[in-house]
Amino acid sequence: MIINCDSMQVYKGFPIGTDKLPPEKRENIPHYLLDIVNPDIQFTAADFAKRALEAIDIILKKKRLPIIVGGTGLYLKALLDGLFPGPGRDSGLRQKLEKKAEEEGLESLRKKLREVDADYFQKIGQKDRMRIIRALEIFYLTEKPISEHFKNTSSLIKDFNIIKIGLKLSRKELYKRIEERVDKMFKRGIINEVEGLLKNGVNENSPPFRALGYKYVLKFLNKEMPLQEAIRLTKRDTRHYAKRQLTWFRKMEGIQWFSPYDFPSLATYVEKNLE
Repeated sequence: MIINCDSMQVYKGFPIGTDKLPPEKRENIPHYLLDIVNPDIQFTAADFAKRALEAIDIILKKKRLPIIVGGTGLYLKALLDGLFPGPGRDSGLRQKLEKKAEEEGLESLRKKLREVDADYFQKIGQKDRMRIIRALEIFYLTEKPISEHFKNTSSLIKDFNIIKIGLKLSRKELYKRIEERVDKMFKRGIINEVEGLLKNGVNENSPPFRALGYKYVLKFLNKEMPLQEAIRLTKRDTRHYAKRQLTWFRKMEGIQWFSPYDFPSLATYVEKNLE
C-alpha cells in the first residue's frame, strides 16, 4: 500500500499541477496521504511524520507492506531520522522575519541563513520562504542552527526493516520527461484549474500554489508574462528542482539506485532484503 511523500499532493483540489495519479489509475491499491489537507493549511514535515506513522500502523494491521513514495526529502528525513524537540512558533519573531523579507527581499534572509547555518542553507530551495524563516526563527530562539538540532534526533521507525530505493534516469531522458510532463500539465488544463481554485476563494499565497507550475500560471493570469514564457520557466524550474532532489538523495545513506527499466533487479533486491 502506498503512502504519499510529496509535500504538494497532500492538498485537496490541485490534481493537475501536482501531477497526482488519478484514482482510476491506482489499480485499486490504497493510497494514503493524498488530498488530506485544505489549501489554507501549512502542512509541515512534523505533520507528515505523524500522519505517515498512523498510515503505517493501519497498513501493518492489514498485514500489508507500506511503501512510501515521493520526492520531498525533508518529509522523508523527518520520518526516518526523527524530529528535534525544537521551540514552537514565535508569532512576534515570525512577523519580524516576514517583514524583513517583504522590505529587503527574501535574499537578505538567505544570506543570514548561509552565515549561521551553511549546511541547512545548501539543502533547501532558494525560494523556500517558509523553511528559510523557520530556520532563522529556531536559530534566534535557541542560538543553535537547525542542522545541529537535527543531529540530536532519533528515528521514529528505527525498529523497522527499512529498504531505500532510488530510481535514476540519464539526465537527457530526465529532462525530456520533464519537458513532456510540463507540456501535458498545460494541455490537461492547469490554467483552468487555477482559475477555478481562485474563483472558489483559494488565496494566491496559499501553500500549494508554491508548487512548480502554479507560480507562473498565476503570473500569466495576472498578465505579468505570456503563456509561452510561463511554460518555459516552469520547465526550467522543474529541471533545477530535479537536480536539487538528486543532490539531496545522493547524500542520504543506504539508498540503492536502480534504472526504472530494470525491474527484475529491483524486485530481487527487495525480496532479498525482506527475508
